[in-house]
Amino acid sequence: MDLPKRVLIVEDDMPIADLLRLHLQDEGYQVTHCADGNQGLAQLRTGGWDALILDLMLPGVDGLEICRQARAMATYTPIIITSARSSEVHRILGLELGADDYLVKPFSVLELVARVKALLRRADAMARNQRNEAGALELNGVRLDPLTRQAQVEGRPLDLTPREFDLLYFFVKHPEKVFSRLDLLNQVWGYQHDGYEHTVNTHINRLRAKIEADPADPARILTVWGKGYRFANGAPAA
Repeated sequence: MDLPKRVLIVEDDMPIADLLRLHLQDEGYQVTHCADGNQGLAQLRTGGWDALILDLMLPGVDGLEICRQARAMATYTPIIITSARSSEVHRILGLELGADDYLVKPFSVLELVARVKALLRRADAMARNQRNEAGALELNGVRLDPLTRQAQVEGRPLDLTPREFDLLYFFVKHPEKVFSRLDLLNQVWGYQHDGYEHTVNTHINRLRAKIEADPADPARILTVWGKGYRFANGAPAA
């Protein structure tokens, strides 16, 4: 029998936290709640979480810093930010730091639960797909092992975040195919929302800084103007 999924809620508004906890428990999830950022970060570091629901405005460590530290951890935890900050700047910043979704307060609790379920289904599907892959992929100087999640470029180990690994793995699996930012959001992030494409740009820029000899003149992840990006199937220029 599968163990219940574990969801961590970091939220200082007790009525909202209680409502979320009750609805998620009704769906069969094991829920832990922390009312301030310091407790939330300490719980997150214990590991084993399947999803994190994170408020931005918290006593102690704020939500953006928790999100940043979560994405520096070896294990990828899907994150949904909930916040009264409705500006596009905060939404994009949260997504660029690695959040998977962003809901503005007041929000529908049923919608949030539906998004949690969708993110968990997506994470499970990607994990199954990568476990089923036969061996490592190697292309254009990049080597990726989906089982160990280790990456190399020209034999040099790469230090990739889990999302960077997923994005690079997707590109290498589909060489020379052009993907728009919305395509990549749908295929790699698991959602497709207008206005969130900036997070794709940020992750591609970070990948280029790690795998390209000259990130300003990339030879692997190429921009196809007006269409998107493609991964070149060929040796990089000397």
